Amino acid sequence: MKRGSPLLAGYRLGVSLLTPAAAGLLLWRRGKGKEDPARLGERRGHAGRSRPEGPLAWLHGASIGETLSILPLVERLTRRGVTVLVTSGTRTSAQLVARRLPPGAIHQFVPLDVPLYVKRFLDHWRPDLALFAESELWPNFVHALDRRGIPLVLVNGRLSERSFRRWMRAPKAAEAILSRFAFCLAQSQADAERLARLGAPRVAVAGNLKFDSPAPPADPRTVASLQALTAGRPIWMAASTHPGEEEAAIAVHRALSRRYPSLLTIIAPRHPNRGPDIAATALESGLVAVRRADGMQPDRTVDLYVADTIGELGLFYRLAPVVFMGGSLVPHGGQNPIEPAKLGAAILHGPHVHNFTDVYAAIDRARGALPVEDARALAAALAQLLSEPGRMRTMGRAGTAAVDALGGALERTIRAIDPFLVDLRAGSSS
Repeated sequence: MKRGSPLLAGYRLGVSLLTPAAAGLLLWRRGKGKEDPARLGERRGHAGRSRPEGPLAWLHGASIGETLSILPLVERLTRRGVTVLVTSGTRTSAQLVARRLPPGAIHQFVPLDVPLYVKRFLDHWRPDLALFAESELWPNFVHALDRRGIPLVLVNGRLSERSFRRWMRAPKAAEAILSRFAFCLAQSQADAERLARLGAPRVAVAGNLKFDSPAPPADPRTVASLQALTAGRPIWMAASTHPGEEEAAIAVHRALSRRYPSLLTIIAPRHPNRGPDIAATALESGLVAVRRADGMQPDRTVDLYVADTIGELGLFYRLAPVVFMGGSLVPHGGQNPIEPAKLGAAILHGPHVHNFTDVYAAIDRARGALPVEDARALAAALAQLLSEPGRMRTMGRAGTAAVDALGGALERTIRAIDPFLVDLRAGSSS
């Protein structure tokens, strides 16, 4: 049963009254480089292109991880003759998606959750089905889709214990939102139970779509060129790092360089715009550091290579046999280790991995990953692995097998949403 909530009614009214402030927020974000100036209108609900004829499914993922996880689902839908509108909210995700979308799919920036913007967006695109990824529960969008009779499904649904406790402070608001989802497909049993307790009327466990995503691509010629350039050097990578972790990686390099003078450390920050600051910090520490965004290469003189470009993680995961996953030495919750595991890298991670608890637990159990408590433990683990290439390869194979064994979410998701697709196609032909 769908329920209302005074809190959500107040939210809708408040956001409506603050529409001028929302426009100002977008201008401020544009000034900070967080919005694409040429496409700012999309964030206010103005479409960047016309709607194609025929059935249209709208898939939304907030940022890079969520958007990439739904790309296999996008491909399957387009193969069925359904036009797919993919939305995301960050410039980085838009740049990546533009390279990977299959024919028959369109990308737009998602509007802010402002009633006027929501109305513009839905009036133009008129989706026949909406699928939101992971934990996207925007009240005005959910309310508007429900009023228009557009089925809404949560795919790859995730609700952490921390988020669950926050929603439990306003249970009627949570139920008012979740009761409007036609179906919630959760990543795990724990996620499913939390969604059901908050009021989702129909919940099933489909698994994590990220396990079914292909390994990130890389140009074979570029891979071969960098492998030739770095041949014979011990290499490790700190991927998707956050502030504080780059300093740790620099300290690790300095500690290991006495034993491995030709060591190459690659740092790929979670936010590439931090590349100049990371390179400067490394230079201040006495290391030779260059940035890929400057067009530089990791030649024999380079100690630390800052991989501050977008869409090239697949290249560096193929180059580095051991990868430390960032967001885990600092209390961020960890970044997704599935991509390097798919490419056979041995994984190291810190203690803070609650964003991907089940994933890390599976790879740890398979001995494809090692947890470390701090920078000193990271240096010790790397020293051991770099001295045992056979163990690194064994770990890499174990990690790949672990994530492959957890696949199948894509097929389960397709089966679960198939009735909606049948209705969608039937509606378009009537």
